[in-house]
Amino acid sequence: MPVEVRLPTVLRQHAGGQASVQANGGTVGEVLEDLVRQFPATRGQVITEDGTLHKFVNVYLNDDDVRYLDKLDTKVGDGSVVSILPAVAGGAG
Repeated sequence: MPVEVRLPTVLRQHAGGQASVQANGGTVGEVLEDLVRQFPATRGQVITEDGTLHKFVNVYLNDDDVRYLDKLDTKVGDGSVVSILPAVAGGAG
């Protein structure tokens, strides 16, 4: 099933400048695999070589962080939106 995948600015260059794309899958992992299939330059930016979520990327299904759901096995439904956000760290010292 196609879902909307919202891309952060850093990944848009690998997707023809698009802010969001359509990808297919029944789980978040399948959707991200389809994203990489369509836009090979995103490989390694979201999913690591061992198939886990990259630690410097946050992935949300609608408004929920998939790390607190079923991670890559989180089911997606009709009208779902997967958002990829770079992790932000640091602060004033």
